[in-house]
Parts: sequence; C-alpha cells; structure tokens
Amino acid sequence: MLEKLAGLVNDDEVLVRRGRHLTGAFLVEARPRSWLIHVLRGRIEKVEEGPFVMPSWRFALRADESDWQRFWQARPAPGEHDLLALVRRGLMKFEGDLQPLMANLLYLKGVLEAPRALATSRGAAQ
Repeated sequence: MLEKLAGLVNDDEVLVRRGRHLTGAFLVEARPRSWLIHVLRGRIEKVEEGPFVMPSWRFALRADESDWQRFWQARPAPGEHDLLALVRRGLMKFEGDLQPLMANLLYLKGVLEAPRALATSRGAAQ
C-alpha cells in the first residue's frame, strides 16, 4: 500500500508545505510487514519495504496489518479513522523520539491517510 506514497504526498503542495520542517526517516510497521519512509523537508524521498536488519529511524508507528487496512479504507469507521484514535484504543504504538512525530503530527496524519485515495479510486472503479 505504501509503494505509491511518494507520488501521493509529493503531488500535494499543501501537505509538503505542512511538513517542510521534517527531515529524517520513520518506520511504519503493519505487522508482519514494515516500511522505512525517508522524508526531506516534507517530501517523501524514498520508501523502503523490509524486512530490515537494524533499521535506523527517529520514530516508529506500529500496528497490526489488519488495523492499518481498516485505517486505509476510503471511509474508515469511527475509532479507526485517526492515528491517535488507534493509539487510544491500544491498537497502535508510537516509539522512539516522539518530539518530531508530535511536532509534525498534522503532516504525518496527512501522509499516512494519503493511501485512502487509492481505496477511493478502487471503489469508484468497481
């Protein structure tokens, strides 16, 4: 699902501007899969899919793949629509240096919600 993330995010000028202060890598884990997402001033530079041996990241967002799939639906249910809602329900964990995550939370929410556009287009095609 995250293979097309760079195009989805980098084509959104408002989202890139919102993330202009974020540079570094973060990990998205949809157990058992994981991705390293490299950001340079709000632009997605690279998305690498694991498995990884000792990956380097500033923060990680970890949840089961089924929870991410529900989050990435075109219209997720209440409680599955937001990163903090998943954390509050105990379905997701934030790890590592949380300062850049929280300082750029609105940007990161936009980045991780971007794959919903793919679900929307798939639904329209059916």
